[in-house]
Amino acid sequence: MVDFRLYLVTDRAQIGRTLVEVVEECLAAGLRAVQLREKDLPEAEFLALARPLRDVTRRVGARLFINGRLAAALAVGADGLQRGHEAPPLATLRKRAPRLSIGASVHGVGEARAAERDGADFIVFGPVYDTPSKRAYGPPQGVDALADVVKVVSVPVFAIGGITADRVAAVRAAGAHGVAVISAIFGAERAGEATKQFIEVLGSA
Repeated sequence: MVDFRLYLVTDRAQIGRTLVEVVEECLAAGLRAVQLREKDLPEAEFLALARPLRDVTRRVGARLFINGRLAAALAVGADGLQRGHEAPPLATLRKRAPRLSIGASVHGVGEARAAERDGADFIVFGPVYDTPSKRAYGPPQGVDALADVVKVVSVPVFAIGGITADRVAAVRAAGAHGVAVISAIFGAERAGEATKQFIEVLGSA
């Protein structure tokens, strides 16, 4: 069950405090789902971040997703896994971790259809708008492409890439269930206030 609309994706490079401190601030503001990304970290350092994040999310009943690292997700008792293109097939992940909620990152209609067919619980589509963190994945695709993806799947779709609070109305009008956010929260002077703003425009966390 995807019972959240704001999906925070971590990027410790954008903050001047510890990642756990910033996520705690966002959780206090109402955040209910966070994805630990930090792809550059070695496994031991990644786990050293994941464990306290598991503690703080569990404390408030929020969900913790791990980007791509199934072993880490299982080791810390995460709620879910975000599957990128370099991860094992969805069918394999389902067999190895049947209890985990799995989100699939996609960049087009074909990938979205395949992800739903293979058992994804939700889809993250983008980049919708231009953003430095997503330029490696291609040019911005726009809200029309987002709407095309929403039309061909029945699972919830989250929009990612250049998402700001001001753009929430446009992606929701295109059919997005919610938004996945990096810079608009981690790059904000007050992450908690930015989180509250998103929750207000989304209607719920």
